[in-house]
Amino acid sequence: MNHHELKLYLDDLFLRYNRSEFITDDPISIPHKFTDIGDIEISAFLTSIISWGQRKTILKNAQTLMEMMEHSPKSFIINASNSDYSPFKKFVHRTFNGEDCIYIFKAIKNIYSEYGSLGNCFTFFVSNNPMPVAMSLFRQKLFSMPCQPRTTKHLGDPLKNSGCKRFNMFLRWMIRKDCAGVDFGIWEISPSLIYCPLDVHTGRTARLLGLLKRKQDDWKAVEELTQNLRQFDKTDPVKYDFALFGAGVNGLLK
Repeated sequence: MNHHELKLYLDDLFLRYNRSEFITDDPISIPHKFTDIGDIEISAFLTSIISWGQRKTILKNAQTLMEMMEHSPKSFIINASNSDYSPFKKFVHRTFNGEDCIYIFKAIKNIYSEYGSLGNCFTFFVSNNPMPVAMSLFRQKLFSMPCQPRTTKHLGDPLKNSGCKRFNMFLRWMIRKDCAGVDFGIWEISPSLIYCPLDVHTGRTARLLGLLKRKQDDWKAVEELTQNLRQFDKTDPVKYDFALFGAGVNGLLK
């Protein structure tokens, strides 16, 4: 396909998968249960952190977290005492355990105390720095309290060449906004700045379409893919995440 044909193909796939029907079976369905901005961004962040593995398990465990917080994540995070954390000691999602979970709760509470929201914190960093640096600074803020090194592995750092799939997915949810209503767009940051989430499905599709040559799914690959997607829409390149993921999951290019 030439450039024009590829754009038409990607745009068609984007429209096919960027639909409200997409929400139900996707991790983004968890924050869609809320209307308060604080509840949305906190539930989205917690869900994104555990978004690896089987989708059914991700949704089940993310829903369990919301139930344990009595479906009021912002209120729980802000008001929780040490005794309120005890039930979460038994929470497990793959390598993310109760200790990690409780640390993340406390870290979010600290960010809320200092900035008022996760969005305010991230916006502060990205207003003064390139996106990868802002992501790294946000991560430093999150892990600024003493914690086990293993806990820090649950959020990637682009400056250390991590692919940051879950981090970029969370940012897509918070920053992208269009009439389809899948992404929330509740953070006042330009969608042109964010990077495409890269996983096995999007990577395979991108390579088949000639959008990605690098073999590793690392930050260099994320930069290469996003730069190529900007050729098709420089204001909102990450909208094509829907196209690449949808085509990959459904095997459209086999």
